[in-house]
Amino acid sequence: MILEKNISLKKIWQILEQITDPEIPVISIIDLGIVRDVHVDENNVEVFITPTYSGCPAMDMISMNIRMALLQNGFTNVKITQQLSPAWTTDWMTEEGKEKLKVYGIAPPVGKSIDQKYLEELKVECPQCHSKNTKLLSQFGSTACKALYQCQDCKEPFDYFKCH
Repeated sequence: MILEKNISLKKIWQILEQITDPEIPVISIIDLGIVRDVHVDENNVEVFITPTYSGCPAMDMISMNIRMALLQNGFTNVKITQQLSPAWTTDWMTEEGKEKLKVYGIAPPVGKSIDQKYLEELKVECPQCHSKNTKLLSQFGSTACKALYQCQDCKEPFDYFKCH
């Protein structure tokens, strides 16, 4: 059976929208911006993904989840290609994805990667009480893509998804 390209492509993007990041289960890999492209050619599907960091341990799980979801939906010839260039940037995240991070308790990236200041100078909003009276505790949080902050008002520590 030859896949009808437009219908299949739309369905594939819908399937990918349902796959979440294994480290942040409230945000899809589409919202995260790591799915760069999808190619459909006859019976073949190729999904191009870019890791948030080279060597990101979640990428193997994400690749497996993509393959399994597509197989479960009848796409049998699936290739996952990791694309390292251009490097992933938080600018590729959707606004909806950033809002999902905030609701989940992770401060979303502030600004654009091109105009990023030092972490110590950022005014990162606390996802708990929404105060900007926050302090950097560590350049690295629960994962390499996050920094650890503490709100000076509510005293809660929280992760900040670093802008890069």
